[in-house]
Amino acid sequence: MQDIIKEIESHLSDRFKEKVVVKSDSAVGGGCINHASRLETSAGEFFLKWNSRCAPDMFLREAEGLRELSKVKNPFLKVPEVIVAREVGNTPGYILLEYLPSGYPGDSGDENLGRGLALIHKKTTDKFGFYHNNYCGTTPQDNAWNDDWIDFFGKQRLWHLVDLIRMQGGYNSATIAVFEKLVNKLPELIPEGSKPALIHGDLWSGNYMYTSAGPALIDPAACYAGREMEMGIMTMFGGFSQRFWDAYNEEYPLPPDWRERNKLYQLYHILNHYYLFGGGYGQQAVSVARRYV
Repeated sequence: MQDIIKEIESHLSDRFKEKVVVKSDSAVGGGCINHASRLETSAGEFFLKWNSRCAPDMFLREAEGLRELSKVKNPFLKVPEVIVAREVGNTPGYILLEYLPSGYPGDSGDENLGRGLALIHKKTTDKFGFYHNNYCGTTPQDNAWNDDWIDFFGKQRLWHLVDLIRMQGGYNSATIAVFEKLVNKLPELIPEGSKPALIHGDLWSGNYMYTSAGPALIDPAACYAGREMEMGIMTMFGGFSQRFWDAYNEEYPLPPDWRERNKLYQLYHILNHYYLFGGGYGQQAVSVARRYV
């Protein structure tokens, strides 16, 4: 930890053109994967996450996602500024962000989150994917650019996870055949013409927060995808009010039949939870797949 502090002091000193020292650090909640601290420095407060037992580039990919989200001019929500990110090497990997004090959302908090997310989803590009492979939790995501959403979702999301699960002995051949049948049937289940939309990628209630500057998005697994994929994880665990959904749809209306496909997009995250945690998620994923085939 002391090596990280020294490196951060050096980086901040270069950034602010004066000597910066870390006065104190206090542990804060950083989720189930990483260590996290609030740093008080002579240049202000910052948020630090670090880990030595993760993929070497995990924090670089998180930084890339945050920077892409922050490219959207967004009056409704905040994305914390990335100060510096380092990969795992002789010292733990880490990411240093601006510190966002928690705050009361007020009457407009949910609406601003909805409108802000809608603006992010309006950001588009030519293909589906992202600049590098990244991680949903600790699970690697295949983000190779692809012209076709159905092909991307089938092969680079669903089948990619099924294959990871197969390699760790999670499903037998008969069960894998169910998922293969589903992937082959996707052209009948997903309409043609999806437009690449920038999505957060792992937007459950623990990955947004209300701050003194408004709602903020954290811990992305960003990519350009069919935007309905975002709603998979959002509806899986809840945490988004009707006021949020109304505001989102006012800004960027969803297709009237999007809920017919919602479980299909939840399936990616159910499979991911089975891959990471095991247990009943495995049978839940099979039940969802059978529902569509």
